[in-house]
Amino acid sequence: MAAERTVEMMDAEGNSAGTVTLTDTANGLLIEAELTGLEPGWHGFHVHETGACTPDFGAAGEHYAPAGLAHGFETGEKAHAGDLPNVHANEAGEAKAHVMAAGLTIEGGDAPLLDDDGSAIMVHAQADSYGAEAGAGDRVACGAVTAD
Repeated sequence: MAAERTVEMMDAEGNSAGTVTLTDTANGLLIEAELTGLEPGWHGFHVHETGACTPDFGAAGEHYAPAGLAHGFETGEKAHAGDLPNVHANEAGEAKAHVMAAGLTIEGGDAPLLDDDGSAIMVHAQADSYGAEAGAGDRVACGAVTAD
């Protein structure tokens, strides 16, 4: 059976912002997001390097880039492991997404979310530019991926 973990997402006030379910598959990490409480529109969606979600979410650190790759799907280079496609929230502030992240795993491999300090799933206030600079703005929802 594939490894699976459900991450509880929270907004900056500590309110529930939905869940993200992570499932290791033969093709990479399946990330299934069911998010709530977002402003309608597009939002950046990333994995950050540290499994900590303090109220301002700064403790989550930068985007997860274990191989040292740069940010951006549209830079002509391979993007770092923490880059995920934007998610869209409807008028009710709900967003659903299914993403296959080929380079990520829950445990093991070259880009495990459960490394020594864990990782965080992050939603940003605006859309990611997909360029060298994310430009997605404030961090509005966070979920820590840590060992139990």
